[in-house]
Order: sequence, then structure tokens, then C-alpha cells
Amino acid sequence: MELWFTENHTKNVRFSVKVTKQLYSGKSDFQSIDVFESPEFGRFLTLDGYMMLTEKDEFIYHEMITHVPMAVHPNARNILVIGGGDGGTVRELLRYDHVENIDLVEIDEQVVEVCRRYLPQTAACLANEDGRIRFFYEDGLKYIRHCEDMYDLIIVDSTDPFGPGEGLFTMEFYGNCFKALHEDGIMVNQHESPFYDEDAYAMQRAHKRIVSSFDMCRVYQAHIPTYPSGHWLFGFATKKYHPLRDFDPERWQALGIKTKYYTTHIHKGAFYVPAYVEDMLKDVEY
Repeated sequence: MELWFTENHTKNVRFSVKVTKQLYSGKSDFQSIDVFESPEFGRFLTLDGYMMLTEKDEFIYHEMITHVPMAVHPNARNILVIGGGDGGTVRELLRYDHVENIDLVEIDEQVVEVCRRYLPQTAACLANEDGRIRFFYEDGLKYIRHCEDMYDLIIVDSTDPFGPGEGLFTMEFYGNCFKALHEDGIMVNQHESPFYDEDAYAMQRAHKRIVSSFDMCRVYQAHIPTYPSGHWLFGFATKKYHPLRDFDPERWQALGIKTKYYTTHIHKGAFYVPAYVEDMLKDVEY
């Protein structure tokens, strides 16, 4: 008998992946957590039935949410990651020798434990052997309320805007992120997809709220095959650095970081989003 994992992308669209086995199934205080093995995408993690990452394409998401801001900020040493319990974002940040401290704020400790056990490709870095990582198992919305002028970079590596991640898409949250950043700080967040109506609405709502807190906000894109529609957006909000005018390709290339998706050319092109996305963003910017 064949086994398939199916996720509803809309009421009319389903995405299915053939699985060979279910490696883990459990329920934390916040959500259902499952890990599957598949012949096409390797192991993959789902939360409340929604696919969070697969071994085959996770590098796209984690490289784009990390290297884009790191290539713009000339000296990001103190970094906050909110969410990111799978470890992929932290893994990419640890590749920068000049990073001194990474505070990982994850509401669900069980996600970290499951990923450490079943998804070492992303979570091996969370074994806490690197003294630069500090763990905070709490609500990111509550954590950020008590931070002021602390971070060079905040990466909001959240789930979708419902359930445990809902508070990370509020105006209060983005305002507190602004306050928590240094005067030249950057905030990057996963910005949902612009393609399906429900996702596009969530994207526009988040963008409108970020614009209300940050003077400079830009959106960039990546192709992530297992996310709804495959067309995914990231938000880049900053107090000082423009993602293109202040981007120094030669400086980043000199670091010698080997990537599978991100390049300095991709960096530039990612900010040139399709016309329909530009229109969606303009509709909520004013």
C-alpha cells in the first residue's frame, strides 16, 4: 500500500508527497509535530499538518533568509532568530566568523528536540557545542517586548500567521523589533506567498504592518518547490542599509562561503519582483 502526505494549499489545490515511513508523530503543548521519510524530498517536518522543511530544498529558504541581510550589513555580530527551531537559519549564521552571539527564541522546545534527533542536516548545529548560541524557549512576541537597542539583525523565521506563530505578524511585534535593533539594524522575515488569495492577503497584511514601523521596507523572492505555489517572499526592513545600494558583492565573496542557491547575482535579482507583486505591495504601502 502506498502512503502519501497531502497538504491543502487552497480549497481547490492539494500538494502530495509519497512517503516511505513516518519517523515521528507527537503533540507538544503548542502543535502537532511529524517527521516523514520520502523518496523524492528525503526527510521532512510538518507542524499541524503543514510542511515546514524538506531535506531536499531547505537550503533555499535558509540561505535566502540569512545571507541576504548578512551580505548587506557590514558587521552583524549580535543576532536574534525568532522561531527557527529546525536550526537551518542558525546553521547558516554560524558560517560567519565575525558573528559573536545568536539568540534563538523558539516557543516550542519539542520542535528543537525532534529536529535534533531526526533532522541533523539542519539541527546538528543546535547541539550547543558552539558557544555563540543562546536558547530561549518562550514566546517571541513576549521576549521582544523587553529588548531595546540590542541586535544588529533580527531574523523572524516563523511559521504561518496562525497558531503559535500568529503573534509574530502583529503591528506590536514589528514595532518592538524596530526598538530592539541598533540604529543601523535590519529585520528580515518570511513574508508568505503572493500567489494564492489567502496567502497574498496574509502577505499584504504583514507588509502593511512592517511599513508602519520601518521607513525602508523591501520585498525579495525565492523559488521553494515545496511551499505553496513555489513562489515565496521575504521582507527586508531596515533603519539604515538599502539592500541593493549598500550591498557589496566583493566583500561578501571574499568571505569564501560556499552556497547552493544564494549568489551575489541572485541577491540583486531577488529584489526585482513581478509586476503583480509590486502592485500588491503598493496597495498597502500608503
